[in-house]
Amino acid sequence: MVAEELYKYSDPVNELLARYGVKFGIYKNNVFKEQLFPFDTIPRIIQKTEFEYLERGLKQRVMALNEFIKDIYSDKKIIRDGVVPEEFVYSGSGYLAQCEGVCPPKGIYPHISGIDLVQGKDGSWYILEDNLRIPSGASYPMIARDLCRKSSPATFEKYHIEDNRNYAQLLRRTLDYVNTGGHTVILSPGRYNAAYFEHSYLAEKTGAHLATGNELTVEDDKLYFIDYSGKKERVGAVYRRISDEYLDPMNFNEESVIGIPHIYDIYRKGNVALLNAPGNGVADDKGIYYFVPRMIDYYLNEKAILQNAPTYLPYYEQDMRYVLSNFDKLVLKDVAEAGGYGVVFGSKMTKAEKEDFIALLKKEPRRFIAQNVIDFLDIDIYDNGVITPRKADLRAFVLMADEPLVWKSGLTRFSRDPDSFIVNSSQGGGFKDTWVMADI
Repeated sequence: MVAEELYKYSDPVNELLARYGVKFGIYKNNVFKEQLFPFDTIPRIIQKTEFEYLERGLKQRVMALNEFIKDIYSDKKIIRDGVVPEEFVYSGSGYLAQCEGVCPPKGIYPHISGIDLVQGKDGSWYILEDNLRIPSGASYPMIARDLCRKSSPATFEKYHIEDNRNYAQLLRRTLDYVNTGGHTVILSPGRYNAAYFEHSYLAEKTGAHLATGNELTVEDDKLYFIDYSGKKERVGAVYRRISDEYLDPMNFNEESVIGIPHIYDIYRKGNVALLNAPGNGVADDKGIYYFVPRMIDYYLNEKAILQNAPTYLPYYEQDMRYVLSNFDKLVLKDVAEAGGYGVVFGSKMTKAEKEDFIALLKKEPRRFIAQNVIDFLDIDIYDNGVITPRKADLRAFVLMADEPLVWKSGLTRFSRDPDSFIVNSSQGGGFKDTWVMADI
């Protein structure tokens, strides 16, 4: 049994992960808290044929989302044809007027997508969320697999598993495909960012420069990296791990001290590639999620392979009636929140909490979505030496160059609380490696 083979390495692997700084930090209430991201050695196993099905659905979804973003910032056909309401797009926090008429190199917006899925107990897979801005998490299964492979090489000789060490090559391929001429940089806000470990790890694996904003400068409509000696090197692609609003104080938030002045100006001129493209938030809004199956039909003339979780928009009168009539059966999500925050279960609210929430829902219907509570498939973890089931999701990574490619691995996150459906690392969850089985 795989669990028994790898479990004895659980403590030493986690000790090494801590030594290498594999942590997750968050800012909450103006306080930075850094914590270990616990790793469970029992892998999630996905069979080859099942992953091929997921692969087809994920590629289809990302292609449609790319077309949607391109359309919204140009012709807006999907709005004119009444598929997605105009006011619904423009009222979302992810829409950026500064991106109107701007097309990124090669017409690619979501270069790196992190698509969150869950598997129901009936075996069906459901998309929970599309992360198209700065999705994180690929580095964790990469380094965990590497340490497990070194701890128990016989295990990886015995089982036929797709090798996940090619993520850096896939990322480099994506970066090189849109590079406008020059070096590649991974732009980090710095040491106190939640995903700083990943920034440094991916820079090492891809051969990119790891840089902060003060190491990059715009001169003569080009971007340059300034090394420790003061030497300037032209940059053609920036894998930026900084949110849109902080990217360029001259074009977005003028108070930003971590961005690069005028980088967006030269991006508009096609002189540098930014990955992911600014403005992607218009498509990964939790409300826009509702419309993705319609986008697939509209742009690709295909039916969605992977289904959304059953979702209701209180914005629509008929959906509001359904939500109010079935409140205790639903999970409600604030579209502006992330990381497991802003998620509430109707069944767990007191009478007073329900009354307050419903009043807010009626006042701000665009702010929330409601979903049926999916009974996740439980997967095994080791908890204090005992195998026990926990809820888990899967973040799949899709990288877009000349075509979308799905990494044959993924980040499986699980809840450490037996009574919780919230698996996010910011909520105390742990993670697993994801084994995609190969042909024998």
